[in-house]
Parts: sequence; structure tokens; C-alpha cells
Amino acid sequence: MTKLKPLLLIALILFLLFLPAFSGKYLLYMTIHILILSVFALGFNLLLGYTGLLSFGQAGFFAIGSYACAKILLVIPSLLLGTISGTLAGGIAALILGYLCVRYTRIYFSMLTLSFGMMIYSLAWKWREVTGGDDGLAGIPRAPLEIPGIFSINMSPMGNYYYFVLIVSLIAIFLIHRMVHSPFGLTLKGIRDSENRVAFAGVSIRNYRLLSFTIAGLYAGLAGSFLPPLENTVTPPIAHWTHSAEPVMVTLLGGIHTFSGPIVGSILFYIIKDIIVRFTQYWLILFGSIVIFLVLVFRGGVVIFFTEKILPWVKRR
Repeated sequence: MTKLKPLLLIALILFLLFLPAFSGKYLLYMTIHILILSVFALGFNLLLGYTGLLSFGQAGFFAIGSYACAKILLVIPSLLLGTISGTLAGGIAALILGYLCVRYTRIYFSMLTLSFGMMIYSLAWKWREVTGGDDGLAGIPRAPLEIPGIFSINMSPMGNYYYFVLIVSLIAIFLIHRMVHSPFGLTLKGIRDSENRVAFAGVSIRNYRLLSFTIAGLYAGLAGSFLPPLENTVTPPIAHWTHSAEPVMVTLLGGIHTFSGPIVGSILFYIIKDIIVRFTQYWLILFGSIVIFLVLVFRGGVVIFFTEKILPWVKRR
């Protein structure tokens, strides 16, 4: 198993690197959405899987990142500046709202995050001067990736933008992997399993929860900043609580207590959705039924099911 993981990881990265060579624009478009949801869900899982906090307001930080990136791109056509601005905007909003939320746990924390998330959704609808109201922001350019005087890369082709999202996503995934396998990650697991014991060791529970919440906001903002250049528009529904349900769903589907669970869940989410939409306009009913079935059958998530049951069975055979 220890040898299989690096091989699978290398194979997946090579597949993603060579994907534009043999695929069309639609597959690249779908893969970008999978990468966006993976980054979004990994940040969320730092809260749920490692810190034990269930947030229903992550779509609010995703929307803040999207709108911040869109506003920058409409004024200054710089993809790098837009992405950094969106990421920081999501993190700053999470830091401010998290200071109020992390004082509470369990259902109270969840309800607070839901309330703040819906507050951001209402602002996106009502603050027409900034967000464009129900029309949203349109005509957002896919600005070039450039550092003045050093290099400039045209991002208009889908393949070029795909590589930008892929490289930034891989860096983000590597950073959060290092994070959860560091003493910081072990402390978060300790808070999740027994916060009283960790508090007796002299650790500030509230500070660690706030830091975890802020990092999750940064990742939500980063994921949100990928969206405006891809779609050339941003609308208020991305801030709705139903969008917050997506990282919850894919994390449960892939596996809460595994690092790769949110990534595997994101891949399954889009594959199942894409197949069902081709056959029926009532795809939500069928999609929801399939997801519920998978969650009930694969207890603990698809990743845990395969690593703890399928692979040992294959070895025995």
C-alpha cells in the first residue's frame, strides 16, 4: 500500500499534465471545475475532518473570493493580482467572522456560519453598486498571467488557463497536506477528539480553531477566484447555502478522515452529475438518490472503503 500511493499520485499528475494533448475544451472545463471543488472541499475538510467543526457558510467566502477577483480583473487585467486578491479577501472575511463563530461549537457554530453565509448572500443580491445585484458582474476578462518586465502568458486559450489552475491547485494541495501532517495538524486532531485534554496541555483551543477557520476561508477564496476568469461572470447564487452543501457532500462521499477523500469525492460528484444530466432534466432527484446510496454503502467514505476493505481483500487473494 505504501508503494501504491506514490505510483497512483504520479500517474494522476502525469494524466492531468498531458490532458490538454488529447482532450477537448469541455473535458478541460470539467477538470477545472473538479479542481475548484477539490480546493474548496480540502479547506472545508480542515474544519470538519481535522478540527471537528461543521460549517455551512463556506460558500460566503467562496463568493467573496469570486467577487474580489472579478472586481480586480475589471479594473486591472492581471490574473495573478486577481487570484491573490480573491484568496486574501476570503481569508480576511473568515478571520473576522471566525472570531465571532469559534466561541461556540457543534450546532451553534454551524448555525452561526449558516447565518453569516446567508448574510453575504443577501449582500450579493442587494449591494448592486458593488456586486451588480441579481445581474451579477459580467464581461470579466481572462486576463494574462504576467509579471511586468519578466513574462506575460496569454490566458485566453482554455488550455493555458487549465495549466494555471492545475499548478496553483497542486501547490495548494501540497501546502495543506504538509499542514495536516505537521504538529499543527496533530493539534487540530487532538481538539477534534478531546478538546479538554488539549486545553489542559496549555493549548489555546479558540486560537487554533480560528486559525483553522481562516485557512479554510483562504482556500474557499482561492477556489472562488478561479471561477470569474473561467465563466466571465459572477452571480449571487454562488453565495447561497446550497453551494456550501457541495464541499460537505463530496467530503462525506470521499471520506472525512482521509486527506484524499475530498478530491476523490469531487471527481465522483462531477462524473455522476455529468452522466445523469445527459439523460434527464430531473437530475437532482436521481443524483441525490445515488449520493445517499453511496454514502450509506461506503461507510466512512469511498477512500476508506477501498483502503481498508477492497485492497486487503485483493492482497489476500
